[in-house]
Amino acid sequence: METTRPARAGRSEGDTPIKVVFVLLEQFTLLPFASALDCLRIANYTAGKELYSWELQGEGGESVTSSAGVAFNLDNDLGELGRDDRLLLCGGVNVRQNTSKRLVSWLRREARKGIVVGSLCTGAYSLAHAGLLDGKRATIHWEHQDSFEEEFVDVELTKSVFVISGNRMTAAGGTASLDLMLSLIASDHGEELANAVADQLIYSSIRTDQDPLRLSVPTRIGVRHPKLSQVIQMMEANMEEPISPSLLAKEVGMSTRQLERLFRRYLNRSPKRYYMELRLQKARNLLMQTDMSVINVALACGFASPSHFSKCYRSHYNTTPYRERGSQTVRTPE
Repeated sequence: METTRPARAGRSEGDTPIKVVFVLLEQFTLLPFASALDCLRIANYTAGKELYSWELQGEGGESVTSSAGVAFNLDNDLGELGRDDRLLLCGGVNVRQNTSKRLVSWLRREARKGIVVGSLCTGAYSLAHAGLLDGKRATIHWEHQDSFEEEFVDVELTKSVFVISGNRMTAAGGTASLDLMLSLIASDHGEELANAVADQLIYSSIRTDQDPLRLSVPTRIGVRHPKLSQVIQMMEANMEEPISPSLLAKEVGMSTRQLERLFRRYLNRSPKRYYMELRLQKARNLLMQTDMSVINVALACGFASPSHFSKCYRSHYNTTPYRERGSQTVRTPE
């Protein structure tokens, strides 16, 4: 059975601190990085000794700018890591464009040492592109799930807040990095220290790798109706081959007319319209995050023809799929 914790290589109380190397991509998101780093700082503070050390690396070794426009000075260029180091790649906006050929080659080289390699937010894209997640379980920010799943078929993508799969770790972004780091601290130094760090952070609901990365359907739509939630879950799980309203209604023990009334009452739209909006949102994500052709995007989102897809897209977004794609600088990393 697959291990759920990275190996600690027989560490003991007298060992040197565990070194975590944060690799910051251009336009990385602040919250996941800051949360992870502060967990390590607070672990040292709470324990009264240096359990962890850290270093900031990135291409060029000078500075990198976050998606919020805040610049960070780097400690080093991409360099040699020790066999006991842990690597955490911090991604964010435009991760495809910011995943360079040099970064991919460096990741592959360092991973061959057998070190623990992880990612925060969209950094999982870079790891997957380097082939480091093949045959592994992984997660990524929910907004990138559709494009990731289309592009990396050899990765077992999950909807968990974080995943530890052998010597690979991925966290979905936002506060998910807190949960990942607290899990690692518990594994390295015990639950008591991890809980003390969470207390310092005023973080009262530590999640596990079994927790979902998105809010439940009732919470997202602001409606607690079990049958409505069940239908929406079926819609979200069947984008490529949409299910007819009559079959959806049958699955939850309703007539089609009752289902129509349910959607009108709570969501002010028909089931067909709501389903269409879900599919168009997925299509927009694929257009903006991948280099899939417009035809393939249409097929992946359940549209029988590019012309019908284009017509629906224009009606909803006031632009065509081709113009949407043209407004993005989409590049496949070498």
